[in-house]
Amino acid sequence: MKRIYPFLFVFLWSTGFIGARFGLPFSEPLSFLLTRYLCVIVLMMAMAILSHAPWPKAPSQWWHIGVSGILIHAIYLGGVFLSIKHGLPAGITALVVGMQPLLTAISAGWLLGEQVNLRQWTGLVLGFIGLALVVSGKLGVGAELGPMLIPALVALLGITAGTLYQKRFCTGFDLRTGSVIQFVSSAIVTAVAIALFTEFQITWTGQFVFALGWLVLVLSIGAISLLNLLIHSGSAVNVASLFYLTPLSTALIAWAAFDETLPLISLAGMVLAMGGVYLVVRR
Repeated sequence: MKRIYPFLFVFLWSTGFIGARFGLPFSEPLSFLLTRYLCVIVLMMAMAILSHAPWPKAPSQWWHIGVSGILIHAIYLGGVFLSIKHGLPAGITALVVGMQPLLTAISAGWLLGEQVNLRQWTGLVLGFIGLALVVSGKLGVGAELGPMLIPALVALLGITAGTLYQKRFCTGFDLRTGSVIQFVSSAIVTAVAIALFTEFQITWTGQFVFALGWLVLVLSIGAISLLNLLIHSGSAVNVASLFYLTPLSTALIAWAAFDETLPLISLAGMVLAMGGVYLVVRR
């Protein structure tokens, strides 16, 4: 059963971009995320109370879990949503965030003591080349590309730092109570950002409610729980390499849902990226 967790995670995580596409036309990005966090907190708190889930005993664990939540949720998702909302092409967003496995591999050696061998480095490079081929047909650029890239780069740093931080300081927390702590800390940071830089704005439509429900149940509960399990049981480099596959899966979902074209070069890139991930995770 555990062998299907990586593939299930990739599929569920990929649908987040589709959910954002459905919901962002009706909401300011941070308002969307804050509402999402609050819904997850209510659901996970109820689950934790009803199941008598254990809470962390040491104050330091509360702190570490909260910090990892801010990096993985508030900073990463905030950066991605702001990039999409402000017009950065999805292809460039995917390419920037897709640098995470390489950035993680560079950092894992001196932060976690993980050894990355030549085969894994080869797989990481091949995966990135494959990812670049997949999105190459969508790399339309404009004069204002530079400012739009900043949130995507912040998102890249957030998810990379969050994965490494959680692997080093807090891998063993309970998924129910740990999720509450992570999302409470993310909600606080996001609420402060709204108060300082923008205003809360949502237009409640059926399409927005559907997108919100999908992101709460499928992404914030399903995919994040799987990500925490994978970080706990695998190396940071192996887990990070899975992010090469999420843009590929997103492209396939977009092709099925929105009839977006998949040129031959994108299909070749998918094969190359999947081969790269296989080289990284093969024992």
